[in-house]
Amino acid sequence: MIDMHSHFFPPISAEQARAMAPERAPWLAVDAGGSTGQIMLGEKPFRPVYQALWDPGYRVQELDQQGIATQLVCATPVMFGYAWQAQRAADWAARMNDMALAFCAPHPTRLKALAQVPLQDLEAACAEASRAMQAGCVGIQIGNHLGDKDLDDEQLVEFLIHCAEQDIPVLVHPWDMMGGDKRMQKWMLPWLVAMPAETQLGMLSLIMSGAMERIPESLKICFAHGGGNFAYGLGRVDNAWEHRDIVRKDCPRKPSEYARRFHVDSVVFNPGALRLLVDVMGADRVMLGSDYPFPLGEQDIGSLVRGVDFLTPAQRQGILRDNAQAFFKL
Repeated sequence: MIDMHSHFFPPISAEQARAMAPERAPWLAVDAGGSTGQIMLGEKPFRPVYQALWDPGYRVQELDQQGIATQLVCATPVMFGYAWQAQRAADWAARMNDMALAFCAPHPTRLKALAQVPLQDLEAACAEASRAMQAGCVGIQIGNHLGDKDLDDEQLVEFLIHCAEQDIPVLVHPWDMMGGDKRMQKWMLPWLVAMPAETQLGMLSLIMSGAMERIPESLKICFAHGGGNFAYGLGRVDNAWEHRDIVRKDCPRKPSEYARRFHVDSVVFNPGALRLLVDVMGADRVMLGSDYPFPLGEQDIGSLVRGVDFLTPAQRQGILRDNAQAFFKL
């Protein structure tokens, strides 16, 4: 099996983080025993984590137990640095990408790196994406928005066109979720409600703006977490397109006609959800992802895909391995 959606966090020290952005730069505080720790933002704990996030040897032991032949690793989104000054973010991204490659280097057939880029600067983002690919990364990961700019923003569209022209696969991951006010302070609601909505927003912004008419069809773009709410709300979007001219204004074709230009991962946890995802996107557009090593990821990686009865053997093999192999040229 190939797991194309997992995260890592390198051993960034508090001193290194303070040099970049004293209040918000992320760093890793490892507990005395070495097996657990916290991602920190300045002096504030952000997320409890464990050894697999920063220790490639430990990770590979867990992959052996899970039966994963190859796993793609990418930045924990809090590492993006999109709010920083562009040159500072470019230097940070290059350093993080080199760390990602170093993380994978001891196990080159088991671990492959996705890069991050300074998305706030088009020229720098394109340059770092190309440099990282030449250095050994197999694709890049970006957030689904840049401040108040969604993926239909001209700068972000131009970046995606660059990736299409340079054959750079793109994973879009939600981050910095909407609704971070008092209505979503409990029960991880930003991750349960806003995160799927962020992904749907990114996909629809590309469709409804007409950006997909400009972006070459060669673009390989995958959206995390099964595309969030996209597949499950697509009928409502089509209905709006058919009956409201303001929805059709910039979108020349029915929104569902664009669905199969996107890939998604399989992190949906429910057989019915996976069935609908396959029906809407196509089985050849779904790739195994786990969101490892976080608690909201699939704990028994691939168990959902292996356990359902509606996939043909070829479809199951595609989702578990072949689709990612082709998408990332592994």
